[in-house]
Amino acid sequence: MDTSGGLPAVSTIDAWAPFRWLGGAWSDLWKAPGPCFAYGLIVALLSFGLCYALVVSDAEFWVLVLTIGFVFVAPMLAMGLYEAGRLIELGEKPTLGQMLYVRSALRQDIAYLGLFLVLIYLFWGRIAQIVYGLSTYQLHRTVEDFADYAIGTPDGHNMLMTGSVVGGVIAYLTYCLVVVSAPMLLDQKSNVFVAIVTSVRAVLENFWPMTLWAAIIVILTLATAPTGFLALVVIFPWLGLASWRAYRELVPEPLAD
Repeated sequence: MDTSGGLPAVSTIDAWAPFRWLGGAWSDLWKAPGPCFAYGLIVALLSFGLCYALVVSDAEFWVLVLTIGFVFVAPMLAMGLYEAGRLIELGEKPTLGQMLYVRSALRQDIAYLGLFLVLIYLFWGRIAQIVYGLSTYQLHRTVEDFADYAIGTPDGHNMLMTGSVVGGVIAYLTYCLVVVSAPMLLDQKSNVFVAIVTSVRAVLENFWPMTLWAAIIVILTLATAPTGFLALVVIFPWLGLASWRAYRELVPEPLAD
């Protein structure tokens, strides 16, 4: 365990830690299945409704962008699940009301983190548009046309490769900034700067296990898309509770007063 002046200690974890978090979160999920699944259902319905609105508005291309970009905003949407994880850790059973209205999340530092993530998401979307624009002079108005171009042409292959590398770097940097900071900000003694620095330290000091955890989050999140986001009913609360466990193992001691 390492401590830097004025910052909380960060634990060193083993390679099996992400699977331990998932296993513990699965057990937590069944300690409060009703509110947790209801929370996941709300997120699933919002995701499906937004994508449906884009499809009927002939903006199917943005469904792909929003699906991939979901990982940027998911940490803020999971605040209620971090609160559920905290209450379960204390031996309490959370209610849906407690998860939807998290009093400790209604403060300036969390608003700053949320704004920061939105700005990164918008920046990522602009980068995606630039990569697409530099790859072709044509406008593909449907998902089918775009898929045919991306999969069936050399220019499409270059676009996918470039977009994957650039998008992956942005996504991983964002993950480093937020993986610990989002749940940590439920602690009133923490501020956004301390939380972000602690999050980066947690990743740097546990690079390979935390990279594995990032891959698991992305794979499980993207796997919900083929189900019309219905799988978010289970996947989202499961990952949210696991993320709380990840934070508690990485930063086991609260900040000193």
